[in-house]
Amino acid sequence: MNCLIVHGAGGNPQENWFPWLKAELEKIRVGTFIPRFPTPKKQTLNEWMKVFSEFKDRIDEDAILVGHSLGVAFILNVLEKRKANAAFFVAGFGGKVENEYWKGMKSFADKKFDWGSIRKNCSGFFVYHSDNDQYIPLSVAEELAGNVKGKLKVIKGAGHFNTAAGYNKFGLLLEDMKRIISKHL
Repeated sequence: MNCLIVHGAGGNPQENWFPWLKAELEKIRVGTFIPRFPTPKKQTLNEWMKVFSEFKDRIDEDAILVGHSLGVAFILNVLEKRKANAAFFVAGFGGKVENEYWKGMKSFADKKFDWGSIRKNCSGFFVYHSDNDQYIPLSVAEELAGNVKGKLKVIKGAGHFNTAAGYNKFGLLLEDMKRIISKHL
């Protein structure tokens, strides 16, 4: 089983809870990949798909996908065409968001997603959002959870689930992932 972790706008593989999660997953023999996607320059869906193409052979119907912020919108685009076992969405969105970063995120999410195909291609969705995310309103996460028919977990005071909000580890996410992984080991 493999796991793909996708960072957000302005992000990188070494930030937030990503390195910690990768280390924890590798302890239980889950191959984990955190590609460096181009951001903020060349931050377009097409450019990110080029990076993803280097990893696509390792991402199959048993894979787990984890997205943070813009990474969620990217994964939704992937799931329109590819199968995965489960998807974990952290501080994400699946449509237009009114914030200062929208211009650079438009190519990922300014569209009508094929929610039927996305749900057909992935059997489990988990959505995590904070009650005080300064970039993505909670209402956006509620809409996302409804569209994917996933469970929304609202965490008090978690901000944007980044280092600035104290998120260098994310225990709840790991525990939920382990429940899915244990069914396939």
